[in-house]
Amino acid sequence: MDKLLGSIQNHRESILQDWIQDFKTGIRRRDLIDDQELNTQASDVLTAISNAPSGATLENFSAEGWQPLKDLLASLSVARAAQGFTPSETATFVLSLKSPVFALIRRQNGNDAGEQFAQFSAASNFIDKLALHTTDNYIHGRDQIITRQQEEMLELSTPVVTLWDGIVALPLIGTLDSARTQVVMESLLQAIVQTNSRFAIIDITGVPTVDTLVAQHLIKTITAARLMGAECILSGIRPQIAQTIVHLGINLQDIITKSKLADAFRVALERSGRKVVRTGQRAGMAAPIAQGD
Repeated sequence: MDKLLGSIQNHRESILQDWIQDFKTGIRRRDLIDDQELNTQASDVLTAISNAPSGATLENFSAEGWQPLKDLLASLSVARAAQGFTPSETATFVLSLKSPVFALIRRQNGNDAGEQFAQFSAASNFIDKLALHTTDNYIHGRDQIITRQQEEMLELSTPVVTLWDGIVALPLIGTLDSARTQVVMESLLQAIVQTNSRFAIIDITGVPTVDTLVAQHLIKTITAARLMGAECILSGIRPQIAQTIVHLGINLQDIITKSKLADAFRVALERSGRKVVRTGQRAGMAAPIAQGD
């Protein structure tokens, strides 16, 4: 075990106190982490360094003996990504360990400039590697969080609504891509099975543009629904979208299309053997109900 690592292990408590004191006087995100949690993280990092097995060196951070420290920094990075810290703030936490370690080196090698320089370099390189490892894991953890949030947003943005017994509607908002189409298809097919619906209305009023790719996605979804025994009606066809579909030569002849969701719902009611009738007048307003089986 190298000399500097031995000194860090022997003076762990004094280094920790100096490190914690730097936190108190420095700039940190008090809105994201309290003193107790910050102190615990610092203590855990120093403990992991102090518990390095015999033969470990600061120069060989890739050695198996440093794996517990790497795992600790990885979990810390992911936690900080979830808390809202930036990559630089997360790396700064590790880099701030340099100050108390450099102070220890100066105290122990005050009259030996050559030894001071050698230990400064070794400590700086080691802590830089810790910070880089922390940043890499922060980015990986943040990417996982973003991916999970995107998946959750996709699920939330594709709600299937039961309009009537045997009639469901899927209002789409935003752009359709391959990933979202898969979620849309799965949500619609699952709703058709659960509700035993014979009619499914896909409303694209909230879809800004329809190009060839979007149309293909819609056709795939409609085809899959038909295989499940449900007839699909496409609503929300605006004049601009209609012109685009004609210009692109997209074939929607076998698909019932309507400009409004209400019109599509009326068609679904009629095809299911129901009709809307008025039962009376109240405060000048008619109260329609659906009749049928």
